[in-house]
Amino acid sequence: MTETPDEKDPAERKMRFLFAVRSRGVTDARVLNAMERIDRGAFVKGLFAERAYEDMPLPIACGQTISQPSVVGLMTQALNISPRDKVLEVGTGSGYQAAILSQLARRVYTVDRHRRLVREATELFRALGLTNITALAADGSFGLPEQAPFDRILVTAAAEDPPGPLLAQLKIGGIMVVPVGQTDAVQNLIKVTRLEQGYDYEELRPVRFVPLVEGIGAD
Repeated sequence: MTETPDEKDPAERKMRFLFAVRSRGVTDARVLNAMERIDRGAFVKGLFAERAYEDMPLPIACGQTISQPSVVGLMTQALNISPRDKVLEVGTGSGYQAAILSQLARRVYTVDRHRRLVREATELFRALGLTNITALAADGSFGLPEQAPFDRILVTAAAEDPPGPLLAQLKIGGIMVVPVGQTDAVQNLIKVTRLEQGYDYEELRPVRFVPLVEGIGAD
């Protein structure tokens, strides 16, 4: 009788995880290597821990979610990050996306309106030795003007339009990837490139994200 591979075997699980991500369009070798190095299991706690390696979004604290891995990969791929880039992420959440970005960029700043998420993500970054990430509790809709301009900006919550303050903090030639939609049911992932004069907008794919909310949470 032929033995079937044990799905709980870490190597087997990682192989299946990367295959799922690749089969959904993540083909950039640098992004795939980053996703291989960063263990999503470290960012999923409690009841859903056993589903950390499935290609699906999962609930985390503060009513937020950790994004579907293939979407994380596609958004990262669209940013086309180079090793000298300074990146801003709006919406730290679990910290998983920032950890992926940290493998590709020189410096990552990540902001979230929920202090608890920032605290927990910071502890994880420290435990994983990710020293090039700075996580801050802040109103992400206004970006991080004191560190601007940024080479790349990634927004992990949906806005009705690409937020003006974030567009203004993008370098000439810089790229922002942001979900845009009027409701939580109809959203599109948009890639914005800042030109010498104005911006170029490219629609990437339909997505579904929590809304971008102004202000800082009480937690």
